[in-house]
Amino acid sequence: MLAKLCLWVPIRTLVHSTCFVLDYMVFPALWRQQVRQPIFIVGHARSGTTLMHRLMSADRDRFSYFLYWEMFFPSLLQKRLIRGLGWLDARWLGGYCNRRLAAWDEKTYGPYRHIHNMSLWNAEEDAFAMVGAFVTQQWSLEIPMMDSLDFFHVDRMPKKRRRWMHHYKELVKRQLLLNGHDKTHLAKNPVMSGWIDALIGTFPDARFVVMMRDPIQCIPSCLKLLEASWKAKGWQSRDYNVSLHIMSELCFEHFTHPRERLGRHPQTLQVVVDYRDLIAAPVETVNKVYESLGIELLEPFHVWLTTRSELEKRYHSKFEYSLGEFLLSADDIRAKLSEFYAEYQWESPDTNGDTKECKYAN
Repeated sequence: MLAKLCLWVPIRTLVHSTCFVLDYMVFPALWRQQVRQPIFIVGHARSGTTLMHRLMSADRDRFSYFLYWEMFFPSLLQKRLIRGLGWLDARWLGGYCNRRLAAWDEKTYGPYRHIHNMSLWNAEEDAFAMVGAFVTQQWSLEIPMMDSLDFFHVDRMPKKRRRWMHHYKELVKRQLLLNGHDKTHLAKNPVMSGWIDALIGTFPDARFVVMMRDPIQCIPSCLKLLEASWKAKGWQSRDYNVSLHIMSELCFEHFTHPRERLGRHPQTLQVVVDYRDLIAAPVETVNKVYESLGIELLEPFHVWLTTRSELEKRYHSKFEYSLGEFLLSADDIRAKLSEFYAEYQWESPDTNGDTKECKYAN
């Protein structure tokens, strides 16, 4: 990791920065590109943000978003060159390079798709594209230093957030020019639950979808995913215990912060989605989201959504986790988020104080 930070990161940053400058010279339309009414899907990790994002991103004629492979190449010039190489591979090599990439993708991400359906060609979280600016949870997954690295409380960092959000806006502008300059940017970012003020300050006409799920179900799932990531990189429990504790406390802010901040912006179009509704009635729920955000649901997408909804209703992940593995009890969670439990009437299994017997499947 030290070698990566000292050797690889500076070289990569130099390449990306050079290409960023060249973008405005090679693509003059970038000077005029606007970001209009972007949509941000926020909420606690494992609360259905990915599912909502994947369903809406299927409306390709309307939305622009980042694919995972595009996160590694933030410059528009880089993405154009890579797409050009893909065209040459398909035309002259019969798709040989694409098949090798697909095999690598399956080997690398396939074993973990029961946890999170990741692929180079899937729509992914915008924050991953911010890795060059060191403002992404990706660094938290790499190094358990959450006591030193804070990527959540951007709303509390007025000086830093102006620079960070300017960089983010530049990334979005490039993506729009790549996918269609008149499209709407669609983002899914649990970590941006702490960026509400920053996002509205950067995009005054931004719209928000806030996902809600029983915290007793999604909090341990998130902690387990984070712990698994650290273990896979060789960190020991003594290395990440402090960070895991900080994340345990931070989980509550994923629920309270969006409500508090969006409540201060009643003019901002926003809708809250119950995860249970999304699973039980995907078509009706997405239609409600479109109506709340002032979007017309066109017939081709409605047909696709109707077909897809039956698959989503049958979906069940094999990723199991236990609340008892972490320093949280179901009673603690209910007490700290009592307002939400009263409103949504979540009915988690009664643990009778024995959190070690409380298991859930994502």
